[in-house]
Amino acid sequence: MHEFKLKNLALIPLHIILWIVVWLFYIYFFSYAAANEEFVLYFATSLLPITITVTYIIAYYLIPRFLLEKRYLLFSTYLLYTIVGSLFLIIIITFINFIFLSNYDMKQMPLLTRNFLFVFILVYIITGLVSLVQVLRYNYKAINRNTALEKKLLEGQLTLKEKELYYLKEQIHPHFLFNTLNTIYGAALTESKDTPDLILKLSNLLDYTLNQIEKKTVAISEEVLYISSYIGLEQVRFRDTLKVSFSKKIDSDIQVPPMLFIAFIENAFKHGSPHDSILHIKISLEVSDKQLHFSIKNTIKEDSSPKENHGLGMQNSIKRLETLYPNAYALNTHTSKGWYYLELIININ
Repeated sequence: MHEFKLKNLALIPLHIILWIVVWLFYIYFFSYAAANEEFVLYFATSLLPITITVTYIIAYYLIPRFLLEKRYLLFSTYLLYTIVGSLFLIIIITFINFIFLSNYDMKQMPLLTRNFLFVFILVYIITGLVSLVQVLRYNYKAINRNTALEKKLLEGQLTLKEKELYYLKEQIHPHFLFNTLNTIYGAALTESKDTPDLILKLSNLLDYTLNQIEKKTVAISEEVLYISSYIGLEQVRFRDTLKVSFSKKIDSDIQVPPMLFIAFIENAFKHGSPHDSILHIKISLEVSDKQLHFSIKNTIKEDSSPKENHGLGMQNSIKRLETLYPNAYALNTHTSKGWYYLELIININ
């Protein structure tokens, strides 16, 4: 508020200079073919307050209060009142100057002061110019405000997306660690000879997770190696109760966000159900320089619905896709004859 007042005070000298220039213009203009210089001086001086009043009413009250607010009927009504009132005042000051300065002699009045309509038009030319400048100022301020608002909204959206992505990544960690540590714990209880291999696989997976998760993108080949390591870990855990295949066709080593597919794969292991004591999972990944096609299907209970197979990891992955690939991806899921199907297509550029 204090800054606003200082800005207004800084404009006062400019307004004073403006009206001095207008007053001098009136004197110069009405002096055309005029012998009575005293009449010109008094007429210009008495006309100036009317011009100032009309200008400020229109430019600083009617325009911002009604015109810019699209209250056109009220603006037109009050503008009409202002025009009628100003015309009446112009007639009054013309008669007063005629009575006291020309001795009731029309010939002693300067030529350009005799026509009420001409004087009226001159006043509104000044008012119109000032109002036009004021409208341009209002528009300029509005554009700046809108630009600043859009910038703040954009910054807010980017910050929100960054935070959302951060929390999505953070939520992947405990889920992943829970599954893998359970695997190692189970192997350790049975004193399995696979325990060292499991620990090594976990070490590799954690190394990838800790080193790559903070990156915006990684090569798809690195992501494939991560998925293969994860599948290998699960194969040891499930042993003969799992049949999993991972087919891949990568024609372009594109960049993708790290751990983009892991939630879908984890979902298959977590929510899948065996058929004839065996859990079947089939994963496919095809990549070109224009499109990424990922699909996975796993066996489920016959009466399962898609919603039953959508855990927290799935929900987070969907949010992540919306953040990273807005309007550039398609994710479809359905169940059919004891199988759960998921297909993800991402358009690259």
